[in-house]
Amino acid sequence: MTRTVVESKTKTVTIGFDEPFCVIGERINPTGRKKLAAELEAGDFSTVQRDALEQVACGAAVLDVNAGVVYNSNPDPNQTEPPLMRAMIELVQGLVDVPLCIDSSVPGALEAGLETAQGRPLLNSVTGEEERLERVLPLVKKYNVPVVAISNDDTGISEDPDVRFAVARKIVERAADFGIPAHDIVVDPLVMPIGAMATAGRQVFALVRRLREELGVNTTCGASNISFGLPNRHGINNAFLPMAIAAGMTSAIMNPVQAATTDRKLDERIAALAALGVSVPEGVDRAALAPLIGLPPMQASPSKEMEAIRAANLLANNDPHGAEWIRFNKPPAPAGAEGGRRERRRRRA
Repeated sequence: MTRTVVESKTKTVTIGFDEPFCVIGERINPTGRKKLAAELEAGDFSTVQRDALEQVACGAAVLDVNAGVVYNSNPDPNQTEPPLMRAMIELVQGLVDVPLCIDSSVPGALEAGLETAQGRPLLNSVTGEEERLERVLPLVKKYNVPVVAISNDDTGISEDPDVRFAVARKIVERAADFGIPAHDIVVDPLVMPIGAMATAGRQVFALVRRLREELGVNTTCGASNISFGLPNRHGINNAFLPMAIAAGMTSAIMNPVQAATTDRKLDERIAALAALGVSVPEGVDRAALAPLIGLPPMQASPSKEMEAIRAANLLANNDPHGAEWIRFNKPPAPAGAEGGRRERRRRRA
């Protein structure tokens, strides 16, 4: 069985056909997040810190760290990304013990991350483009790390799944020329939005099976791509992930966190109930109320996608004795319950 090993200083995560599905947390990425980009340029890492802690608490086994912000003060990422990548990795690995995925299109930032990360990180990424192959594969070999291989090349991203498979095969073969084994290649077959291509789901499922059976490689994807541009994206993602796991996909780069309900959202729901004649008593425990009226908890919690993944692990027999599923569904103990039990035991003694 193919196994891709990634490590932090203290923890090992194995991506494999007979392993639990590996969730790679995607949140530490300024792409499309103007507030985070501005914070990073100002040297403010508070959002990075929160994202790291929340993602691990919600079930991420690996954290992706992307420093791809274009500074207003200096638009050259070759100058700005390497030191930012070092700073972000130092911060994150000081907060959590999970392995990291070093994510950049700038080779200098990739190497800065490799020099800074403890253990055996995952490198993200190499493509089938000739220049990228020649710049990234030597880093993979030098630092003896696994790498995400994205199935596009100098011609761009093909809508033909056979072409994307051929690009993946090319990357695996070129990696072998550098002495990099197939088990250290994690192929991203590129998930297309189903809103733009009706066969996108079937395509990726077929591709994943071929990659597993013919190339013997692990796979990953940007899970939310499948639902881009459609309503109720979580509903689509919740169906896509277990189907991808059943086809043989072994990891995904995704958001494991369900955003907390804000006070404003809760007030709006209470007002809507009042308009229907349902009153909420004054002084009610707002945190306890939110889930009872159909809202997420008032603190970050595992997303519905994480629930679907854990159920898929159980059904695929990659959750021994259902321990993780039981733990995930165990209701939290009431506040002070443990202290109360200890106090009662002391009194009886």
